[in-house]
Amino acid sequence: MEKKDLQPTRLREILERSLQRLDLSGKLTEYGVWPIWNETVGPTIARNAQPEKIRQGILFVKVASPTWMQQLHYMKEMIREKLNQRLEKEVVKTIFFVVGKVEAEKSPTGIQGPSPHTLAPGEVRLDEEQLRSIRDPEIRRALKRLFTAQSKGGKR
Repeated sequence: MEKKDLQPTRLREILERSLQRLDLSGKLTEYGVWPIWNETVGPTIARNAQPEKIRQGILFVKVASPTWMQQLHYMKEMIREKLNQRLEKEVVKTIFFVVGKVEAEKSPTGIQGPSPHTLAPGEVRLDEEQLRSIRDPEIRRALKRLFTAQSKGGKR
């Protein structure tokens, strides 16, 4: 009896065919937001806002307080653009913020910055060290402008 020369199929090829059949590639692309979120928005925003889910291009982001929701609302187009730029595709069409408990991620050193929960309700402070921790200069400037404007408006 003659043996057939069977070549092993690569796992990658099997997975690609399965994904095409199940049409999950779009979903996988959408969920590419999670691994890049913290680095894209910086540690200060990441401690106070985390992606919750994404549906049909709408990214739902849970924020620590109404103040954070308001501040990030003004930055949502910039954040959306930065995420899509990193994903090299228009995955996020819009961002919708909801207030809820945000699970803060620990930094690689294990040291966390000040918790938003140690402040008075609705109060958000941003110091220079936190601003310097945001790598993207455009997001850093926008966040600084927003918090400066808020602090001036709140002292009336």
